[in-house]
Amino acid sequence: MAGFDYALDYKSLNLRKHPELYRTGRGEQGVLLVEPYKSELLPYWKFKTPALANASSKKIYTLFRQYKKQNDFVGMDMARKFLQMGYTRSRRYANHKSGKKYDGAVPLDKKGISGAHGRKQLPRQPDQEKAQAAEIFYKVMQKVKADKYYSQLLEEHKEKYR
Repeated sequence: MAGFDYALDYKSLNLRKHPELYRTGRGEQGVLLVEPYKSELLPYWKFKTPALANASSKKIYTLFRQYKKQNDFVGMDMARKFLQMGYTRSRRYANHKSGKKYDGAVPLDKKGISGAHGRKQLPRQPDQEKAQAAEIFYKVMQKVKADKYYSQLLEEHKEKYR
C-alpha cells in the first residue's frame, strides 16, 4: 500500500477532480489536508459531548452515503477518516482531560515524526461523557468499514494507484 503523499500541494489540489492522486495512507493520515472534502466534513466534526458526537456522526454518515451515491471513493474514505478521528480524539480526551497522553515535549524520530519515545505516559483521568462520544463515533465508523461497496472501492483504489 502506498502511504499518504504529504508532498502534494493540497492547498491548490482538488482531489475530487484528481482522485488518482489520493492515497489512503494509514488511519487518519491527510484528514485535514484533502480538499474539497476537508471543507465539506470539518464543519460537522464535533465530539465534546455525546449529543454533539451523535449529531456529528449522523451528518458525516449522511455525507458518506452521498459520496457513495456519486461513486466518490475519496469522499467516502475521507468521511471514514473523520469518523475515525472523532473516535480517537474522544478516546484520548476520555482518558486524559488535557488531551495530552505523554509528559513533556514531543521528540522527533529519525524521520522527523513525533512519537512517544522516551516520554512518560500521563495518568488516566477517566471521563465517561467523552467515552460515550467515542463509542458513538466507533459504531458509525464500523458501519462504514462494513459497507461492501466502500470495501470494494477501497481495494480497487489501492490496486489501481499503488
